[in-house]
Amino acid sequence: LSSCKEVWKSAELLKDYKPGDKVLQLRLEEGKDLEYCLDPKTKELPPLRNPDILVGENDLTALSYLHEPAVLHNLKVRFIDSKLIYTYCGIVLVAINPYEQLPIYGEDIINAYSGQNMGDMDPHIFAVAEEAYKQMARDERNQSIIVSGESGAGKTVSAKYAMRYFATVSGSASEANVEEKVLASNPIMESIGNAKTTRNDNSSRFGKYIEIGFDKRYRIIGANMRTYLLEKSRVVFQAEEERNYHIFYQLCASAALPEFKTLRLGNANYFHYTKQGGSPVIDGVNDAKEMVNTRQACTLLGISDSYQMGIFRILAGILHLGNVEFASRDSDSCTIPPKHEPLSIFCDLMGVEYEEMAHWLCHRKLATATETYIKPISKLHAINARDALAKHIYANLFNWIVDHVNKALHATVKQHSFIGVLDIYGFETFEINSFEQFCINYANEKLQQQFNMHVFKLEQEEYMKEQIPWTLIDFYDNQPCINLIEAKMGILDLLDEECKMPKGSDDTWAQKLYNTHLNKCALFEKPRLSNKAFIIKHFADKVEYQCEGFLEKNKDTVYEEQIKVLKSSKFKLLPELFQDEEKVLSPTSATPSGRVPLSRTAIKPAKARPGQASKEHKKTVGHQFRNSLHLLMETLNATTPHYVRCIKPNDFKFPFTFDEKRAVQQLRACGVLETIRISAAGFPSRWTYQEFFSRYRVLMKQRDVLSDRKQTCKNVLEKLILDKDKYQFGKTKIFFRAGQVAYLEKIRADKLRAACIRIQKTIRGWLMRKKYVRMRKAAITIQRYVRGYQARCYAKFLRRTRAAITIQKFQRMYVVRKRYQCMRAATIALQALLRGYMARNKYQMMLREHKSIIIQKHIRGWLARVHYRRTLKAIVYLQCCYRRMMAKRELKKLKIEARSVERYKKLHIGLENKIMQLQRKIDEQNKEYKSLLEKMSNLEITYSTETEKLRNDVERLRMSEEEAKNATNRVLSLQEEIAKLRKELHQTQSEKKTIEEWADKYKHETEQLVSELKEQNTLLKTEKEELNRRIHDQAKEITETMEKKLVEETKQLELDLNDERLRYQNLLNEFSRLEERYDDLKDEMNLMVNIPKPGHKRTDSTHSSNESEYTFSSEITEAEDLPVRMEEPSEKKAPLDMSLFLKLQKRVTELEQEKQSLQDELDRKEEQALRAKAKEEERPPIRGAELEYESLKRQELESENKKLKNELNELQKALTETRSPEVTAPGAPAYRVLLDQLTSVSEELEVRKEEVLILRSQLVSQKEAIQPKNTMTDSTILLEDVQKMKDKGEIAQAYIGLKETNRLLESQLQSQKKSHENELESLRGEIQSLKEENNRQQQLLAQNLQLPPEARIEASLQHEITRLTNENLDLMEQLEKQDKTVRKLKKQLKVFAKKIGELEVGQMENISPGQIIDEPIRPVNIPRKEKDFQGMLEYKKEDEQKLVKNLILELKPRGVAVNLIPGLPAYILFMCVRHADYLNDDQKVRSLLTSTINGIKKVLKKRGDDFETVSFWLSNTCRFLHCLKQYSGEEGFMKHNTPRQNEHCLTNFDLAEYRQVLSDLAIQIYQQLVRVLENILQPMIVSGMLEHETIQGVSGVKPTGLRKRTSSIADEGTYTLDSIIRQLNSFHSVMCQHGMDPELIKQVVKQMFYIIGAVTLNNLLLRKDMCSWSKGMQIRYNVSQLEEWLRDKNLMNSGAKETLEPLIQAAQLLQVKKKTDEDAEAICSMCNALTTAQIVKVLNLYTPVNEFEERVLVSFIRTIQMRLRDRKDSPQLLMDAKHIFPVTFPFNPSSLALETIQIPASLGLGFISRV
Repeated sequence: LSSCKEVWKSAELLKDYKPGDKVLQLRLEEGKDLEYCLDPKTKELPPLRNPDILVGENDLTALSYLHEPAVLHNLKVRFIDSKLIYTYCGIVLVAINPYEQLPIYGEDIINAYSGQNMGDMDPHIFAVAEEAYKQMARDERNQSIIVSGESGAGKTVSAKYAMRYFATVSGSASEANVEEKVLASNPIMESIGNAKTTRNDNSSRFGKYIEIGFDKRYRIIGANMRTYLLEKSRVVFQAEEERNYHIFYQLCASAALPEFKTLRLGNANYFHYTKQGGSPVIDGVNDAKEMVNTRQACTLLGISDSYQMGIFRILAGILHLGNVEFASRDSDSCTIPPKHEPLSIFCDLMGVEYEEMAHWLCHRKLATATETYIKPISKLHAINARDALAKHIYANLFNWIVDHVNKALHATVKQHSFIGVLDIYGFETFEINSFEQFCINYANEKLQQQFNMHVFKLEQEEYMKEQIPWTLIDFYDNQPCINLIEAKMGILDLLDEECKMPKGSDDTWAQKLYNTHLNKCALFEKPRLSNKAFIIKHFADKVEYQCEGFLEKNKDTVYEEQIKVLKSSKFKLLPELFQDEEKVLSPTSATPSGRVPLSRTAIKPAKARPGQASKEHKKTVGHQFRNSLHLLMETLNATTPHYVRCIKPNDFKFPFTFDEKRAVQQLRACGVLETIRISAAGFPSRWTYQEFFSRYRVLMKQRDVLSDRKQTCKNVLEKLILDKDKYQFGKTKIFFRAGQVAYLEKIRADKLRAACIRIQKTIRGWLMRKKYVRMRKAAITIQRYVRGYQARCYAKFLRRTRAAITIQKFQRMYVVRKRYQCMRAATIALQALLRGYMARNKYQMMLREHKSIIIQKHIRGWLARVHYRRTLKAIVYLQCCYRRMMAKRELKKLKIEARSVERYKKLHIGLENKIMQLQRKIDEQNKEYKSLLEKMSNLEITYSTETEKLRNDVERLRMSEEEAKNATNRVLSLQEEIAKLRKELHQTQSEKKTIEEWADKYKHETEQLVSELKEQNTLLKTEKEELNRRIHDQAKEITETMEKKLVEETKQLELDLNDERLRYQNLLNEFSRLEERYDDLKDEMNLMVNIPKPGHKRTDSTHSSNESEYTFSSEITEAEDLPVRMEEPSEKKAPLDMSLFLKLQKRVTELEQEKQSLQDELDRKEEQALRAKAKEEERPPIRGAELEYESLKRQELESENKKLKNELNELQKALTETRSPEVTAPGAPAYRVLLDQLTSVSEELEVRKEEVLILRSQLVSQKEAIQPKNTMTDSTILLEDVQKMKDKGEIAQAYIGLKETNRLLESQLQSQKKSHENELESLRGEIQSLKEENNRQQQLLAQNLQLPPEARIEASLQHEITRLTNENLDLMEQLEKQDKTVRKLKKQLKVFAKKIGELEVGQMENISPGQIIDEPIRPVNIPRKEKDFQGMLEYKKEDEQKLVKNLILELKPRGVAVNLIPGLPAYILFMCVRHADYLNDDQKVRSLLTSTINGIKKVLKKRGDDFETVSFWLSNTCRFLHCLKQYSGEEGFMKHNTPRQNEHCLTNFDLAEYRQVLSDLAIQIYQQLVRVLENILQPMIVSGMLEHETIQGVSGVKPTGLRKRTSSIADEGTYTLDSIIRQLNSFHSVMCQHGMDPELIKQVVKQMFYIIGAVTLNNLLLRKDMCSWSKGMQIRYNVSQLEEWLRDKNLMNSGAKETLEPLIQAAQLLQVKKKTDEDAEAICSMCNALTTAQIVKVLNLYTPVNEFEERVLVSFIRTIQMRLRDRKDSPQLLMDAKHIFPVTFPFNPSSLALETIQIPASLGLGFISRV
């Protein structure tokens, strides 16, 4: 209903309306009944209100009834109840100014909206900005965001946030930080273009259009600004409670600064131009601070300090000019007082002559055709001329600043596209409206026309796309109003014509307007009571304009002589302002300032010719404004527009207060209601078929549901809505007329209500019947039991009475007899007792006397001892307490000192250098120590006998010396004792007498004391017991408090440790980012230089190894180390980043020089090696000489062998002959030396034996393999060989050699037999595994048979897929192996074929056919016996790069590595390190570790987005780290090792520093793994956790507006919860397959669950449509599924569940009751993981999906806020989804023995040999 106060108010219909009724029976919201009379003429019914379920929608077009009251009510509910300031209205974003800072613009919110569809999230300025950015990238079309509204509605702030969004999301294309400059232009433009008005403290007094330019990658490259219609009149005049432009007050506030002393400024109240409004201060704004921000922004935009001071000089000059006063001479002339201070200051600041300026302020020049006149002007004209000059200077300065800002924002790169942000004044109407309001409303008419056309076009496109019959919609066309203003003979034309008239005035112009347009144009009216005003009917409202001042403002005249004086100024900047006048289109800022716009589509204004300058200068303000507006419209029409309409909720700037009248005025003015009207005229409600089916499935019967959703919906709608004009079926949507959705909702609610009533009826009846049957059954049972009980009681009574009589009889007899017997027995007993008692007493008395004496003796002794012990214990306890207290104090001091950074720094100053020096000293000392040890071992044997003798002599001498000393001491002491004893004897005799006398006295006293002490003793005992109890209680309390403190302290320490760990890991992350950036810069530099170098690839690899050596070497100096390790984030400290870059560059040059020198040396060595090889090849092969050499070597070895045997025998004899136990004892040094010698000799003997055997076999084979051709060619050599063979010794040796070969052949046969047995065993193992596989298949089959058919098929398919993939991988591996072997065999075949060919050719040439030997004797190879492997791998230094390449760079986790031992690369690398350590080759160790680290980094850089690769190398890096710890030799890491593993520990090098480097690398890989996880999971989370309906049918889809959200119905492409769980399974299986540590897997899972919880909760907090009871149930179900997954994987103790706690609590919050104070208390205690802001946000967003749900009252939310006001938590609304928990790598030793590890051939590591 329409209302005077509230515009519209709600009412409820009490009685159904029937056609013909004249009155409606209504009830208002406040409960008052009302009879509403219908208009008898129109009989128009009041507009219907939307169902409660639709109220508060994100999009106004989603409302079923579309009209003004519905829009107003929806906005009010959202703004007041839900505290939501943004609402969509079709393509328009309505933004209501909250007059309060809201936490919805942070970077976390920007990240949340980035990349989202517009309808998916709640309405926001960021959503509009994201849509514009996305459309620009997708459609390759420029965009515009048009922000409009009244002054104070928040236009500038909205535009500012849109620009901030672009700056944050896109970033800049270069390092020039263009986005910062774009944002920095805001404070400058606000200071010179914004002022305080009655409506707004920071009102923009000009319009601006900012084009933000982007490159092809859509990164900001620059910007350009155009300004419109600066309010110049504000410079010279301000209304009450208003201010001039901010910059003047900022200058006055900063007047005390030393650089501003020359400006001679003062308080703002001193200057005429700043004091007129009477309000120089804005509450909460510090002008001096704002001045600092303005100056900083100027500096950032490249306006130098000298130019800044120039600007401030001109501004100060304007202020002083305003204080210039005029004195009237007469009515037509005036003067300025001589040496007028304000004018003299103005002239000094401007650099002009005082006399000239004073003269032309009071005079003007009149030019006629023949001559010129100088005419004095009146005081009033002089003041006006002064003000006009001030305005003109300010306008030119404004243009100059805008031009310089544009130059600073100019793009250096070619612009690809742009997004324009138009921040322009909205429709204005005041009590007095002048030329400014006319221009503003003219601009709004143009913008409204463009807006209407765009809305109409979108509607048409939608209808055509859906193939709906298009009917013409009538909408308001404001072209007639625009024609009235700008057409030929329009208002602006007539105004320009009147300005050209010599005697033109406002009155004559008004008359022309009346004559031209009155009664001819319906939109033009004349006020009744005025001849100097006119009325225009604008699209928003009628506006009355006062004609006074129109001509003057349109002309904008300034006296030319004054300008000439300023142009002749010595001050450089001032003439510069006026020189630009001819270049710019206008002397005011009404036109685009500065450069031509960046846009490709924008229309460039034609450059003025020199001859046209004067004409351009004479253009009126109205004409210029019209031109600039046409240019703006052309730009907007060439872009895709996005609309933001800012609404001012009240005129008093009260936070969250809604004035309906003001809101309706603005809604009408900004075109929102026009959008609604256009939508309502057609089919405003639009549903997809799937959404309609999901919502209204309730209204369908089972037989109506078909497989074709479209046909189902058609059939149902035809039954539900009979009028076919009320809906239309589109291609993908159903279109409804206004009100039809509300009707459907009513039918749905009625159906659900009827179903509820039926369910309630049935349930209640069943419950009552059940209750009645139960009560009846209970009553019968009770009766039965009561009657039986009564009968039993009566029978019992009869039995008891009869029994009682019998009992009485016997009882009486028994009592009498008993009494007699008792008396008799008592008498006898008394006699006996009395006699015994007397005898015992006598005995006891005697015994007590005897024992009491003994007890007294012992007790007294015991008491004395107890007292002593107690006092001693108490003293010790007190000492302990005191010492503990002192120790605690000391500990606290030490802790405080340890925590202080300063002390830490002091302690560690120079420690690194000292450590390095000490390390070098230790190395030197170690070398000396080794040499000394060798000398000692040599000297030890020679000097052992002498030392023994000397020791014996020394001991004997010592003994004799000690005995002599003791004897002399004894004699002296005995003499002293005798003297003492004599003295004591005399004393004791004298004292004895006195003691005897004193003893008698003491006896008497002690007797008295004993009695007193006994009494005191009893008292002390009681006190002692009391004290003990108290001490016990206190001790308990102390222990409890100490335990609590200890727990708290440990928790705090854990938190501190986690914080430190997180900080360190963040620094590592930053360091790796900088390292990558450095590499990228280096690559870019190489590309830029583009000079080809020889050996380029090799140079890179060596460079990388050198670079990493620099990074990870243990010999890093402090100066080099600090910049690498202690790197600060580059965002905070840019200079640090540059210094790091320079240092790295310097290091690179050093490394390149070093590399070059090494390269030269390597080339030189290679040349030498080649020369040596060539020389060797040149030598002629002499077969006989080789044979001689072999025989000599053999003889030499045999002689050495005999000698060693003899030595061994001698040693054994010597040991057996010497019987002395001292020598032969196992611990004796001689024994140890001999034993060592024996073992070493025996080992050497074995080696020599083997060498002899090999040489013999070779000799025999060589002798037998000498070809007969030598007999023909070289007879002398053959004769010599025959003679040698004839030698008996040689023949014997040959025979022995043959024997040995036979033995070796036997051993080979045995080894083949063993291998055959091993093969048999392996085949048996395979049979066993196949049996197990068969059993497993049978089990799977049995399980599958139990499943339903669909699940069975799916499970079988899944199983088959996994089986086939495994088989496929195995086959691929086998194929690769076979390929390699085939290639190898082919190569061998070629080589053999070549050799055979050569041999055949040689034989054919040199020997006759008869001499060809049929079966050549093959040489026998005698293999060496296999020794036990020591778990090391040997490789050549030149194969290092090959090792890294094959094992790291080219190793793929899938395929080759899938069947390996988990962590095999890590084990191989460690075994290589072990061998380098064994060789004591520090260079090899360092080089290998450095290459490994660099290789892993390279792999991760190349394939860093592949989860398997990152997981594989995280697992291997951790295993490598654990191996370095396990075999480091440190006791802490050797606890779980086997004795064999302890033997494998590193012996020569401490690699603790490299362990730290590997730990850092592992942290970086972990962080990369988390980023990969996040990128994979991110698209799934919202769809799977929130949007997808896991429990079908729980939540019905609500109707949506024009901005369609993502459908919650699962399509083929959408993700579900199953998708997330499948992905989690995939991650988990990959990590387990790679052998990742279980603790690390837990940490990864915890991080994954945190990401899922944080992203889900953040989206929930930004989506109103997701905050409902049913969605809470869906979330809780989804969370339970995730928990189930954790249980299945045995990961419940990983801490992952706890990370989901905020999400669980948010889901519970959606489901709990939200009405009473008890509910509020329950919510506060339940939601301890959510912040106050999050709880309030969820309650504000809570939206009922069905009518049975109730909204949360505002009072309830306030109650919650009151209860939570003391809670100290973060004000941040969203969770930090990017947060990464600090990772730890708990030590996990391997039980795998290194010597058992086999290297697969597939790795291609044939050049490595096991040791």
